[in-house]
Amino acid sequence: MINRRSFNKAVGLGTGAAAASLAGLQGVSHAAAATPGHAGKAPVVPTVTPGTHTSFPALKQIKAGVLNVGYAELGPSHGPVVLLLHGWPYDIHSYVDVAPLLADQGYRVIVPYLRGHGTTRFLSSRTVRNAQQSVIALDIIALMDALKIQKAVVAGFDWGSRTGDILAALWPERVKALVSVSGYLITNRKAQLEPISPTSEHTWWYQYYFATERGKKAMERQDLRHDLTKLVWQIVSPTWGFDDATFERTAAAFENPDYAAIVIHNYRWRLDLAEGERRYDRYEDKLSEAPHIAVPTITIDAQYDPFTAPGDGASYRSMFTGKYEHRTLAVGHNLPQEAPTAFAQAVVDVDRF
Repeated sequence: MINRRSFNKAVGLGTGAAAASLAGLQGVSHAAAATPGHAGKAPVVPTVTPGTHTSFPALKQIKAGVLNVGYAELGPSHGPVVLLLHGWPYDIHSYVDVAPLLADQGYRVIVPYLRGHGTTRFLSSRTVRNAQQSVIALDIIALMDALKIQKAVVAGFDWGSRTGDILAALWPERVKALVSVSGYLITNRKAQLEPISPTSEHTWWYQYYFATERGKKAMERQDLRHDLTKLVWQIVSPTWGFDDATFERTAAAFENPDYAAIVIHNYRWRLDLAEGERRYDRYEDKLSEAPHIAVPTITIDAQYDPFTAPGDGASYRSMFTGKYEHRTLAVGHNLPQEAPTAFAQAVVDVDRF
């Protein structure tokens, strides 16, 4: 299982991927699929320049579980469903170019704001602002139920990868196929308690900052939250020349009244510095056993992401037991926004496994 000990690349690896990012599909390398065999040849997704789209159609809202979820929806209402899950510090705009590409391929594309982000709101002020890993996955199950979606292709990065991994591991009957950036990200809280290399600890600086009251106050202050999250963008995507307008479109999602509470709880919970809720123990107990993922999967590594583990996916390959392929893209952490064509192609390809 991959954990923080595997994250030993230094920040700021090279700068030669800008052209690859721009083209979307350039700089892609493929590891040999262990179990090849598509149901049919996948269509080639047309290349789009990152940043071509800047907005979604009017957002929708739906009550799902303890939330009123805000989400974008594109494509035919009866098409096969793709769920695109964002990470931190990002929002649905990570998929602003990916979603139209998939909609044009006939998919019904759902891009939800995770709890604490954008227009997603808690239905009750009494609900615990809990961000442990199983709860975020349960939010997506509740959203699927509310939208009457029985099964979907799930694709994500960062928090979205972790959530997709959990859905595929605990509810495989709801996941047709999976695209997971950075591979297997289910959190092992016990492993999180052990020190790692100084270089890796440095990369995780904000996680430890959030463990302090000082870090909590920074997230609660609009000016410091803005500058901190922008700094993270710059560090983890060193070759992505995003402009201020691109960042500001996403930063608007951080004004959610529960944003700071959700982010702080998520990172403190991972380090065993914040409690979860007992009613979710049964799910966390299963996740602590590092369950294998058997649904068809494509994993993608971002070459210039300081969190990318060495070995071209080798550190987590054994966790995926179904049809599988691994790819590497010459971009940074926000992979779907930096390389939308390649990400969309992975979704289309895995759907044909």
